Amino acid sequence: MTSSVSDLMRRNLLDVFDERDPDRRASAVAEIYAEDVVWHEPDRAVRGRKALESRAAEVQAESPGWAFRPDGPVSVNDDLGHLGFHFGPADQPPVVTGMDIARCKDGVIVELYTLVTEVRQPS
Repeated sequence: MTSSVSDLMRRNLLDVFDERDPDRRASAVAEIYAEDVVWHEPDRAVRGRKALESRAAEVQAESPGWAFRPDGPVSVNDDLGHLGFHFGPADQPPVVTGMDIARCKDGVIVELYTLVTEVRQPS
């Protein structure tokens, strides 16, 4: 199944980074990323599906009860996708805002960049 760039961006945020069930997250990772995906965070680069899956679990463990939410629609330009996000305690104003930008090829994400645009004190 070939996914559109827009679908990949939404699944990246919701089916991987917002997914608390490790089996569902692992399944999504296998479907939407290239085996040798590279994820660039502000302070590190993570290489490969297993490392990305482990790091996503770490992000969730560091912030229990927090949720990722899309901030607007996905923007697409050829093989690039962009999706803004909010992250913070569920049903409260976001603590972190940012964006994911991904390069896609053959229906999977091959490179992902996460940019943090604002960090606020939690309410």
